[in-house]
Amino acid sequence: MKKLTDWLKWLDNHIIKILVIGFIFLIPLYPKLPIHMINYTYIAVRVEDFYMAFLFLVYFIQIVRKKVFINKKFLLLFSLYWLVVFISAFYGIYINKNIVISHLGWLHAIRRVEYMSVFLIAISTINKKKDFFTYLYLVLTALFIVGIYGLGQKFFGWPAVQTMNPEYAKGYLLFLTPEARISSTFAGHYDLAAYLVFLMPIVLGFYFYKKNIAYFLLFTLSLLILIFTASRISYGAYIISVFPFLLYVRKPKYFILVLIITLIFTLTSKNLTARFQRTFQVKQIFVNQNTGQVVIPQKMTAQDLPAGSFYIQTNNLSGGAGVAQEQKDLLKERVLDEIRTNARDSGKKLTSEEEDALYASIAARLKPINTVVSDISFATRLQIEWPRAINAFLKNPIIGTGPSSITEATDNDYLRSLGEVGLLGTISFVVIFYTIIKKFIVSLKKTEVEEKAIYLGFLFGLFGLFFNAGYIDVFEASKIAFQFWLIAGIFVGSLLLYEKN
Repeated sequence: MKKLTDWLKWLDNHIIKILVIGFIFLIPLYPKLPIHMINYTYIAVRVEDFYMAFLFLVYFIQIVRKKVFINKKFLLLFSLYWLVVFISAFYGIYINKNIVISHLGWLHAIRRVEYMSVFLIAISTINKKKDFFTYLYLVLTALFIVGIYGLGQKFFGWPAVQTMNPEYAKGYLLFLTPEARISSTFAGHYDLAAYLVFLMPIVLGFYFYKKNIAYFLLFTLSLLILIFTASRISYGAYIISVFPFLLYVRKPKYFILVLIITLIFTLTSKNLTARFQRTFQVKQIFVNQNTGQVVIPQKMTAQDLPAGSFYIQTNNLSGGAGVAQEQKDLLKERVLDEIRTNARDSGKKLTSEEEDALYASIAARLKPINTVVSDISFATRLQIEWPRAINAFLKNPIIGTGPSSITEATDNDYLRSLGEVGLLGTISFVVIFYTIIKKFIVSLKKTEVEEKAIYLGFLFGLFGLFFNAGYIDVFEASKIAFQFWLIAGIFVGSLLLYEKN
C-alpha cells in the first residue's frame, strides 16, 4: 500500500512534466489524421486538440492546488493579445458581419489560445537545470525520428498524411512520387522545412556544448531533409540563420565545413535548384489588348513549376524576333483549352470550325511581350493573397476584420496579422516576441559560457522563423506553432531559473 501511495504522490508531483514529454513527441511525430472535420473548412479536430485540452485541465487543477505556478508577466502579455483576438472576432461576426460563418471565426481565435498556452505550461515545469536538458534531449530525439521518417519517405515509399488541400486533409495515406517534395510526419513540405529551420541552429549550439559528433550528424541529417523539401523560402531562412550563427559564436572552421556540405547537398538536388531557376523566368507571354488577360504558353507537367500571370513590365513591349512555332502551338493549345472549358460550363458543344473561329478572334487581340514572369506560387501571393490581407487591414486598421476573415491562408504572417487583428493585435503579438528576445539578451550575461551557444541557437532559429513568416503562415500552422511555443517556454523557463538562482 505504501508503494502505491508513494507512486501516486510521485505521479501527482510530476504529472505536468510527463504530459509535456508526451506533447514533445506527439506534435511532430503523430500525423494529422482528422477525428472530426469542421464544416466549411478543412481544419479538423485532431488528437492533439484532445491532448491539449486534457493537459490544460490538469494544469489548471494543479494551479488551484498550488502544485505548479503560472508566470504572471507572460500571462498578462498573452491575455492582452488574446483579448484583442476575441474582440476582433466578435466585431467581425456580429458588428461588421464580414465573417459569414461565425464558428470559423471563434475556431481561429480559440486555436491561437490553444497554441500559445503551452508556453505558459512549459515554463512552469522547469524547476532545475536537469528539466531543461531532459526536454531538450527529447526534442532532438523527436527531430531525429522526423529525419529518419523523411528518408524512408524519400527512398522507401513510406506514406505521408498531408493537409495541402481540402481532399488531402481528410486523412488519406499518400505515397509520394520520386520527384515529390517530402513532408515526413508533417502536414506539408513547408511545415517540415520551417520546423527544421527553427531547430537546426539549436542542434549546432547543442553540439558545441556537448562536443558529441552525434549532434553534428543530426544537423547534417536535418539539412539533407531540408533540401528534400525543396522549400526555397526555408532554404533562404536556413542561410540567414545558421551561417550568421556560426560567425557570431566564432566557429570559422565549422562555417566552412557547413558551407561545403550545404553546397554539395544543394547542387545534387535537381528539385531545389530547378525551383530556384523557375522563381523568375524569362518568357514570351501574350496580353489581350482589350481585357488585359495574360496567356502564358507553357507545358504543364507534375515536375515543372508553372509560371504565374504576374509579370514585370519591360520597356520593350514588342515580340522581338517574333513568335516561334513551338510557342504558337502552345498558345493555341492553351486558348483552345479555355474555349472548350467555357463552352462545357455553359452546356454548349462546339464544332471544330467554331473553335477555330473563336481562336482566330482571340489570337488577333493577343500581343506578344518578351518579359520576366514569376512562378505561380509567388504570383498567387502578389496578386491575390497579400492584396486581400492589405485590403482587410485598410478596412479596419485598429482591430482588423477578424480571425478567418481572409480565408485559410495568406502566406505572410505579418500581413495576415494586420488584416485579421489589426494594429492592436499585431503590436501586442510583437510585444510578446520583444519580451522573449529581451529576456534572452539580458539573461545570456548570467548564463554559463559553455551553454550560451544553445541559447544563441534558439535566437538565430527564431530569426529564421521570422524570415519564413514572410512567405508562409508559420505561427498559424498547428505543428509549427505548437512546437515553437513549447520550445520557447522550455528555454524561457530555464532562463527564469537562472534569475531565481
